[in-house]
Amino acid sequence: MNAVLLPILWAVVGAAAGWVMRWGSERLATLEELEPGHKAWQVYGPPIVCAILFGLFAIEPISFGLLAVRSVFVIVLVQVIFFDFEHRLILDRVMFPSMALALIVSLFHQPWWAGIATGLGAGGLFLLIALIGSAIFKAEALGFGDVKLALFMGLLLGPLPTIQALFYGVLLAGIVSIGYIIWRRSMKGTIAYGPYLAAGALTVLFQLGRGQ
Repeated sequence: MNAVLLPILWAVVGAAAGWVMRWGSERLATLEELEPGHKAWQVYGPPIVCAILFGLFAIEPISFGLLAVRSVFVIVLVQVIFFDFEHRLILDRVMFPSMALALIVSLFHQPWWAGIATGLGAGGLFLLIALIGSAIFKAEALGFGDVKLALFMGLLLGPLPTIQALFYGVLLAGIVSIGYIIWRRSMKGTIAYGPYLAAGALTVLFQLGRGQ
């Protein structure tokens, strides 16, 4: 297919997927006894971001099967970003099926066990950070949703890309935290880490596509 036409068509698919994902997120929020928001960024953000990302991912000449699989993971990560920003929650109903799919995909990589080891390592590291933070600060320093997200990233990306994605995510979260402190003129308050980790994963996933 034409190198210009495919990204455009796939961006349209991404917009539709974003609308469906937003609808699904509203249903999931209701199941969690949460009130879905109706602000413009909450309603229109997912389809716009998915359209842009789908179009970008379709620019590189890769097989349609690989593009479709990566696009599914794009939807998952965008859902995490918007839902965590809106509700400060990363859903098990989203992460567990996503981890299962990432595990299946990781088995086709070489060596097959690298994704599993990376997922367990990343998840274990974030679990340790969460437990130490809770013990020191007597409050939830890092949510267990972030632990599951790190595990998912390890399964999805593999060893070195996961390190890179986590670095991007932590760096971005640190920059936002500093900006938040300066703006509020206070050290009190917390931010949701999930969106920044997911943004790091999206960045590296796109880089991996360009490298193939």
